[in-house]
Amino acid sequence: MNAPLNASRMEDVAREAGVARVTVSRALSDPDKVSPATRNAVRQAIERLGYVPNLTAGSLASRRSRIVGAIVPTLSNSWFADAMDGLAETLGAAGYQLMLGQSRYHAQAEAGLVDTFMGRQVDALVLTGVVHEEAVRRQLRRMQLPTVEIWDMTDDPIDRLVGFSNVAVGEAVAHHFFQRGRRTLAYMGATEGRSIKRLNGLQAGCAAAGLEPPIFEMVNPTSTMQDGARCIAALLERQPRIDGVFCSNDTMAIGVLSECRRLGIDVPGRVAVVGFSDLSIASACVPTLTSVRVQTRELGSCAGRVLLDRLKGDPHAASLPRIIDTGFEIVQRESG
Repeated sequence: MNAPLNASRMEDVAREAGVARVTVSRALSDPDKVSPATRNAVRQAIERLGYVPNLTAGSLASRRSRIVGAIVPTLSNSWFADAMDGLAETLGAAGYQLMLGQSRYHAQAEAGLVDTFMGRQVDALVLTGVVHEEAVRRQLRRMQLPTVEIWDMTDDPIDRLVGFSNVAVGEAVAHHFFQRGRRTLAYMGATEGRSIKRLNGLQAGCAAAGLEPPIFEMVNPTSTMQDGARCIAALLERQPRIDGVFCSNDTMAIGVLSECRRLGIDVPGRVAVVGFSDLSIASACVPTLTSVRVQTRELGSCAGRVLLDRLKGDPHAASLPRIIDTGFEIVQRESG
């Protein structure tokens, strides 16, 4: 009968690495407390012996799973994927693994995923946005589970927040258009909270500049290039004088550029176009796309650093701020 992969094999690893069994256990469950040389010796011994650690038993003993759960609306949009990549890299360097869930932009689905992650005894959570079911907010605050909300801004986060103001983004784009002589603006975006906040900001910015309210077209998430093409056609039919269009993401904006080219509409001469998220294609399309850059990967990395700081123990002793505004910038290119 083959020997089980349990404590006896951990003793084998200890002998192979020339350390105590408790040191092997610590290297697996809390690597930050073991020197790099010892971690390397243990890792090499594990590789030579083909040992598979029983992580469940270790988590029960330490009450740490070393797993962080993260919920995003979708991974089909590269800006969320980039943020999760930055988060995973930061957590992985500290010995934590990332478990992902997709809410598909539904608050109830997010609540179900929170329950699932809690059942898996995750050490912390990352949630996209600041609007959640009230029961989720109460539960996480009651349990004091380290939680970071990302991609938005509020004065009252569940625990910690790393993001930017989507309302301020819309206001900045309105100012950008006004400074460039654009007076009849339009918006297109998805019917989800952060996109609607950008529209609200654009409306506020137009009001502040004395412009008429922007007209808008909204689509169900996730929005596509085809949605962008349909929306610009519908907007121009409703208001032919439109000379500035803000798109809630670069994907829709690329669709706008394509449809304008098909219709013979000059960009930016006739209509200026601004996207959001500054995908790599923004600087490669024709014309190149003016876009709002939000540093998605760094946002994820920052959220990881905040979580690691928070996981040290006492939330009042954490060294990083409770709310971190990562900001944004409008990257000026040819489209507007």
